[in-house]
Amino acid sequence: MAVTAVVGCQWGDEGKGKIVDLLSEPADLVARFQGGPNAGHTVVHEGEETILHQIPSGILHPHTVCLLGNGTVIDPRILFDEIRELEEKGVEVRGRLFISHKAHLIMPYHRAIDEAAEQAAGTRRIGTTGRGIGPAYTDKYQRCGVRIVDLLDRDHLETKLRANLRDKNRLLKNYYNSTALDVNRIIDEYIAFDEKADPFIKDVSVLLNDAIDEGESVLLEGAQGTLLDIDHGTYPFVTSSNPTAGAAATGLGIGPRRIDHVIGVMKAYTTRVGNGPFPTELAEPMQSRFRDWGEEYGATTGRARRCGWLDLVIARYAARVNGLDSWALTKLDVLSELDEINVCTGYIHRGKRIVHFPAEPWVLDEVEPEYETLRGWKQDIRGVRRYADLPGECRRYLDFIRKHTGIDIELISVGAEREAYVPLGSGELAPVS
Repeated sequence: MAVTAVVGCQWGDEGKGKIVDLLSEPADLVARFQGGPNAGHTVVHEGEETILHQIPSGILHPHTVCLLGNGTVIDPRILFDEIRELEEKGVEVRGRLFISHKAHLIMPYHRAIDEAAEQAAGTRRIGTTGRGIGPAYTDKYQRCGVRIVDLLDRDHLETKLRANLRDKNRLLKNYYNSTALDVNRIIDEYIAFDEKADPFIKDVSVLLNDAIDEGESVLLEGAQGTLLDIDHGTYPFVTSSNPTAGAAATGLGIGPRRIDHVIGVMKAYTTRVGNGPFPTELAEPMQSRFRDWGEEYGATTGRARRCGWLDLVIARYAARVNGLDSWALTKLDVLSELDEINVCTGYIHRGKRIVHFPAEPWVLDEVEPEYETLRGWKQDIRGVRRYADLPGECRRYLDFIRKHTGIDIELISVGAEREAYVPLGSGELAPVS
């Protein structure tokens, strides 16, 4: 396939980093279309763990060019720390990483407001990473955001920043009782960033469309997941952008008909970080067992993830809003400890069965999940590399998912290492049974 989009289909943390890393090996370009450094993509190769926050995990393949589109928000400090860490590991980044000149910048006042707002919200807090993502996107849509192109003219940048800081400092001091920020220091810091960033800045839309015209293999990746989408997620407990497949076109400057295939990444169970409703969340002590088995701690924040059974209501919803062609299923090996596995196939709310995923968070908070119980396989599958070698009960679990979602599975991850996966096709839809 010329152009493939990879999207998360739960509340993020589905293992997209590994899937993108695997699919990047034959790809010429990998492009990130939304989000900021609140994402954490983890790749393990030859026992070494690499955690990437802003740069696509395709950077670990020496021939792959990586792009950050106009739909992303960039934190210069985190970006250049990430570049430095990769270069210290021997990864060549310069000449292989390019950033859209239209991407918005995360400013120090965005981080300050994010942290202050979460602190002030008390029990109503969303559970953000505090990295300024939401305030950066807020400024984008209020049309006062700072884009990379604004760095090209110091006078223009200074005028914009002074106007912004006047408002932001008033908010920080008078509403949040926080410390005001120094406008001159921020101007100097971001002018210095422009000099460092110059070799990385491109018109990503032109670069990407030219590559597609030339028949190059392109992978598009989103951060977070479908249920954190600002429009389609469990609002207000969502991120501030659109991680769903439709945003790949606007976030990169390509037409939607350019996308040939959409792969949805889904964990073999469900997790979420932060606050908000979670119908299949496990009670203790099973909650902690899942967390330990799956090492369910956030790559960006280190926060413990909430764990629950696989929810096929969510899976069907994600398949619909993303227009999925296939699944990539991750962390299947974590379920190997279980005698029985519950799978949610529907919801009951006040005595009525809900067919479609509800928009109201209070309804989602009240639903009772309907479960079907499948037998576990009680066998270590981390060394399996062929579908036929998976235990029969494991294959039945996969077939159950395929039948209830109407979507085939093309890739299964059975461990943290890069090579721990089972392919069910070579970029084409592959039947599970």
